[in-house]
Amino acid sequence: MQLFDPDDRYRYPSQRRTDACVDSATMTEAPDFDRRSHYERMLAGDPYIADDPRIVEEQAAAHELLEAFNATPASEKEERARLLSQLLGSVGRDVEVRAPLFCDFGSHITIGDRTFVNFGLMALDVARIVIGDDCQIGPNVQLLTPTHPLDSAARRAKWEGAKAITIGDNVWLGGGVIILPGVTIGQNSVIGAGSVVTRDVPGDVLAVGNPARVIRQL
Repeated sequence: MQLFDPDDRYRYPSQRRTDACVDSATMTEAPDFDRRSHYERMLAGDPYIADDPRIVEEQAAAHELLEAFNATPASEKEERARLLSQLLGSVGRDVEVRAPLFCDFGSHITIGDRTFVNFGLMALDVARIVIGDDCQIGPNVQLLTPTHPLDSAARRAKWEGAKAITIGDNVWLGGGVIILPGVTIGQNSVIGAGSVVTRDVPGDVLAVGNPARVIRQL
């Protein structure tokens, strides 16, 4: 389950603040002191509601590209590369991504040179996802940037948020690994199959388990 840190709760309109008057009964709009759109709030990493027209539009466009990419035969390498470069924010040289691929926007994902992504990557890129050079991403890996509030009223009002994920160069994520919001994996590290990574992992280590723990240096 993806959760906000308790320290983040005060940012929600459902939480009373001492520095501004916020009515907890009206949680369908951002507070009066914040005139940004929900799309702008999302990009800034602040709580937002996902019914913003621009969010809906960009997700719909991304899903059309995803459908086209996932339906394109592996033999049509040039077309798959074209669709991938159109979908993602940045794709390095000699990158291979096997279908199916799943994401929210695509434009918030960058993949470095010579990285291999196996079948079934789910990269929910409400916030930025950076995958470095020479990475190995196993099948059915999940990179989950979205978060949801612990406060029940804010959650019922559909407030959500996201925290960026960074995968360093030459990282190997084993099959079925789940990376939770805000996590950074240091370069050259290996995350064992099926692990759930809830906090940062330093470089040059092997980490396994749920929650993932470092078991040795590499």
